[in-house]
Amino acid sequence: MYSPGLILVVDDTPANLEVVCETLSDAGYEVATAINGDRALKRVQAYPPDLILLDVQMPGIDGFETCQRLKADPTTASIPIIFMTALSDADSKEKGFVLGAVDYITKPFQEKEMLARVKTHLQLRELTKNLEQRVAEQTADLEAALTQVQQSQLHLVQTEKMSALGNLVAGVAHEINNPLGFIAGNLKPAQDYIEDLFKLIELYQKELPYPSASLQEFVEEIDLEYLQEDLPKLIDSMQEGVDRIHTISTSLRTFSRSDSDRPIPYNIHDGIDSTLLILKHRLKANESRPEIQVITDYGDLPQVECFAGQLNQVFMNVLANAIDALEESNQGRSFAQIKAKPNQITVKTQLSESQAVIRIQDNGIGITDAVKPKIFEHLFTTKGVGQGTGLGLAIAHQIVVQKHSGTLEVNSTLGQGTEFVISIPVKDLAVKDIQAKICVDAA
Repeated sequence: MYSPGLILVVDDTPANLEVVCETLSDAGYEVATAINGDRALKRVQAYPPDLILLDVQMPGIDGFETCQRLKADPTTASIPIIFMTALSDADSKEKGFVLGAVDYITKPFQEKEMLARVKTHLQLRELTKNLEQRVAEQTADLEAALTQVQQSQLHLVQTEKMSALGNLVAGVAHEINNPLGFIAGNLKPAQDYIEDLFKLIELYQKELPYPSASLQEFVEEIDLEYLQEDLPKLIDSMQEGVDRIHTISTSLRTFSRSDSDRPIPYNIHDGIDSTLLILKHRLKANESRPEIQVITDYGDLPQVECFAGQLNQVFMNVLANAIDALEESNQGRSFAQIKAKPNQITVKTQLSESQAVIRIQDNGIGITDAVKPKIFEHLFTTKGVGQGTGLGLAIAHQIVVQKHSGTLEVNSTLGQGTEFVISIPVKDLAVKDIQAKICVDAA
């Protein structure tokens, strides 16, 4: 429950001190006084009050300077200060608030107003003290909780945020399929109808070789000959667009496929291709650089038993980082300079000693020897504030190493680029099938 605190009243006019002290004392407050700024500063150091009522106009150190000194001292900075002044101009009030005052009381004093303002700020002061005490008492618990959060953060991001992303992408793909199916299903009938109409027009032209002037004028206006030539091309373009959207939808479903509680057979190349398609908007040319070239060199890999959705997250994180590295390497380079030495990302896969090996390499700026050992650490990032969380590669490392018993390594030379090497174990049976196929092909 709230209890009245100690109030220090600072004023060089005895009559003002008497009025204020009497009013506050009658209200049950403990009151101390000082007749100038210098004595107030010494009094505060010896007996810190809960609130200070400070006159502005005083000889020597005035109220503004006294306030400034109190706020500059860490031991007294938190004490609320209410200025007492006959000044009513806005500049003086603004200056007081800038210096750290919490309120103003204007002379001549209105008793009820002064008590209301004093009570409010003492209550706020008490609440602040209680809050600080509670925070101090809970510091140890918070530190322990923070440690626990850091340990579980990667798991939470992986299972919750990425799962939500996967569900969103899958939902978008599903919603695309409905209108896509409608368009795709109607394009062929539309094309047949158009051909029939063109044949009808051709028959009309044969049977009515001399159309009326108005009909001939309309034929020329719509350029019927060009329309008959161009409309089938428009239908073909629509079909290409439908096929493109279908490819994108398939890639979205591939990328977002849900994992079961155990690994499932998966074509890693499908995962890489779907990820590259999703990142295509970042690979396209823009006003500052040409298109980022992606070179794929896929080996003969068997299906790998893995958590497909999580492995796609690894590809997404590594490829997105490669794009970021290339964007950074472009800083200070002109469009022509980048075109002369184009941005490239190379993705190579191979089967090596019962391991599916995926190499993702960029020709960006590379990584320094000091940074290289830290890139898989939790919350480590070299990006600016708001640009990186330090979780992407840490999550990728956890997925590859802990979930798939594989390895994730980095090779980099400063100024030449960076290569990430992902190795996932492949079951012996799948390896033997590939080796047998290779022997047959060679024979």
